[in-house]
Amino acid sequence: MIRAQNDDSVSNSGVGGVCMMSCKWRDGQHPSFINFISCFLSANSFRLNFVPIAPDFIFNCGGLSLAFIFVINYDCNNPGPIFSRAKKLKSQFAHLYVVITLPTKEQNDSFVHSYFRYGMDIGRPTFIPVLDLEMGFEKIVRITHARGVCKRQDAVSKLKAERERSVQGMDMFLRVVSSIPSLESHDANALIQTIGSIEAIAKASKKNILDNTDISSEKAEMISNFFRDCKVYLSPRIS
Repeated sequence: MIRAQNDDSVSNSGVGGVCMMSCKWRDGQHPSFINFISCFLSANSFRLNFVPIAPDFIFNCGGLSLAFIFVINYDCNNPGPIFSRAKKLKSQFAHLYVVITLPTKEQNDSFVHSYFRYGMDIGRPTFIPVLDLEMGFEKIVRITHARGVCKRQDAVSKLKAERERSVQGMDMFLRVVSSIPSLESHDANALIQTIGSIEAIAKASKKNILDNTDISSEKAEMISNFFRDCKVYLSPRIS
C-alpha cells in the first residue's frame, strides 16, 4: 500500500523530478518493493530510471541533485562497509543522505555504537534511521521534495531580486538620460529602446538619433552636443 499517495503536502505540490535507481541495488530487492517504489514515485510526479550509479538513488528535483544510500539489511556483526561507503560517497556528492532500516532495538543500539566507533562526523552525511522499507523510501521522497521546494523558492526569490534591481537600474537610467536639457521621459524611453546604453547614446550622432527615433532635430542636436561639449553638460538645467 502506498501510504502517502494522497498526501497533499507531496503529491499535489507541483514539484516532481527524476529518480535514478542503481541497477545493482534494484537487483538485490524483492520485485514487490520495486513495484511499490515505482508506484510511489509515479504518484508523486517522479520519473524512474535505472542506471549504473555509485549511490543507491540520485534524485533531481527543483534544480537540486540529492544522493541516497538506502540500507535495507543492517548487519550488527558487520556494520563497517556501510560507514566506509558513506565516507567515500560524501566526498563525491554535496547532498548525501543515508537511510537505514533498524526495526529492532538490537540493530538500533549497534548502529549508534558503530556510528561513533567509525568516527562519523554528525550530519556529514546525515543518517536517517527508519523502522521499515516503505517508511524509508517515503522519507527519501519527502526529503527530496522539501529540498527541491526550498531550492525552487530560493531561485524564485533570486529572480524577484534580480527583477527589482533591473527595474531600479532602468529607473536610474531614465533619470540620467532625462537629465539632458529639453528631454522628457518619453524621449529617454525612445533613446533606451532604440539606441541602448548610456555609452551608446553618448557615441550616437545626430543623424543616428534622427534615423532611429521620433526625437526632433533640435533635441537630437542637444543630445549629441551634451556628451561632447562640456559647456553643455556642465551647464545648469532650468526646470
